[in-house]
Amino acid sequence: MGKIIIANWKTNPDTPEKAVKLAREIEKGVRDKKNEVAIAPPMPYLLPVGQALKKIKLAAQDVFWGDLGAYTGEISWHQLKHCEVSYVIVGHSERRRLVGETDEMINKKVLACLKHGLSVILCVGEPKQIRHRGLVLVKKFISNQLEKDLRGIKSSFTSRESLVIAYEPIWAISGSAASHPDKPNDAVEVISYIRTITRKLYRLSPRIIYGGSVNQKNARSFLSQKEINGALVGGASLKPREFLKIIEAAKQ
Repeated sequence: MGKIIIANWKTNPDTPEKAVKLAREIEKGVRDKKNEVAIAPPMPYLLPVGQALKKIKLAAQDVFWGDLGAYTGEISWHQLKHCEVSYVIVGHSERRRLVGETDEMINKKVLACLKHGLSVILCVGEPKQIRHRGLVLVKKFISNQLEKDLRGIKSSFTSRESLVIAYEPIWAISGSAASHPDKPNDAVEVISYIRTITRKLYRLSPRIIYGGSVNQKNARSFLSQKEINGALVGGASLKPREFLKIIEAAKQ
């Protein structure tokens, strides 16, 4: 199986017209048939961007665990399926930090998506204060996240295609006050640990990708590692030429 490259546009761009144009520019430049590409636009642009895509898959940046009902401001897995969404990002560090999303909430979202046929991109990763205290505590922190986020998961409805885990070292994300570059070897060590934990505790073999500020300069150094199955790309995914170079790096 090839690698997967996911564009997380966050709250960009500012109009649906720009979003559709950006999606078409990226899709036009995608020549790689071996690897998989997905775009996660802002929620209001899911339909127009999804309608513009032919080769690239559509992803959502969040989900609510309920079906339909009195959940003001939320979007359910049921509605995402009608938008023909394939992947859902769950537990992104910005949602954990900015809106107080808990592991218990994340777990409900993961279970709802998997139960109803939506593939999950589960984000886990440690903050600066944990990283500074050493790798043992990093592994303990991430193990605790996985234990809570994947509680109750059943391998019977979780294939390799339906669960992606994004290792997102918060201290390495550009825009973070603590941001500084991660090293591929360090990322591989944590990703290998995540793979061991998911096999041991849940008998799962998910794709595990890297999400610590991937750009055209460092993409090849991370994506050339056989342990890294792809990338979750933020700011660089808003620049078609740069994002296409990241996709090309996955072919190596």
